Amino acid sequence: MTTESVEVRRGLPEGAAARVAELYWEAFAGKLGLALGPPAAGRRFIAGHLHADRAVTALSGGAGDGDGRVVGVAGYQLAGRGLVGGDAAAVRAQYGHVRGLYRVFLLALLERTPARGELVMDGIAVAAAERGRGIGGLLLHEIEAIAAEQGCRRIRLDVVAENPRARALYERHGFREVRVRRTPWLRDVLGFGGVTTMHKEVAAR
Repeated sequence: MTTESVEVRRGLPEGAAARVAELYWEAFAGKLGLALGPPAAGRRFIAGHLHADRAVTALSGGAGDGDGRVVGVAGYQLAGRGLVGGDAAAVRAQYGHVRGLYRVFLLALLERTPARGELVMDGIAVAAAERGRGIGGLLLHEIEAIAAEQGCRRIRLDVVAENPRARALYERHGFREVRVRRTPWLRDVLGFGGVTTMHKEVAAR
């Protein structure tokens, strides 16, 4: 499959929630495992709390109409909403009160608040079999278009030290490192020992 056979759309195709949750879990299980695991429960929570208006999806074969055709997804935060919602009450409802409180604490460690004029990315997930074919770049391009339309001056994202492939993708598309935070005490809790914050300035339209 080439990028010519991929269509990028804003939002989520009807019936695609389970597929998007599967891709998102595959990409971020290392960070989300303790907070939302086991895997089946994590995928169920994500699927049940997706905000379609904060998603960009990549579909194979052009105009796909089923969730099996989703090969990539990118999420972003804007105006107080991100790709995956679900407040503390929703976490406790699925995982129980006691276990839920601990999970709420872990999820709070991952929260990021956009600054004024800033769009924050919630990450990119591409199906393992489709990686290296330019899909991530297509998703980034659409995220940048959204940021410009919303009057944002820059895009911000965090990439963990254990994911050099993702960092290389962002660098190829104009993101630059602005801060590195070493967090070795979180390695056993959240699966990563450092986070690099990257920015890309957005051209006005």
